[in-house]
Amino acid sequence: MDLKFARTDINAKPKKVELAKIEATLEKEESVIFYFDRENSHKDLLELQDYFEAKGKSFYMSEVKYGLSDSEYMYQVHIIN
Repeated sequence: MDLKFARTDINAKPKKVELAKIEATLEKEESVIFYFDRENSHKDLLELQDYFEAKGKSFYMSEVKYGLSDSEYMYQVHIIN
């Protein structure tokens, strides 16, 4: 599963993130919100959802539009212990 965080600049490339880093952040916090880039496949994000729900965590995902174009969106993921 290859996931990328949302870009912080329109011309920048999205940064890759490993599942272990997401889990480490979640161990420190009770609730975490991540923003993933539109380059992530919806299938990978659903696999991420299955992974965390299998561990007994709540997982909420939505698309966030930040412009008028259809390609101007990112995924918001909220994981709760």
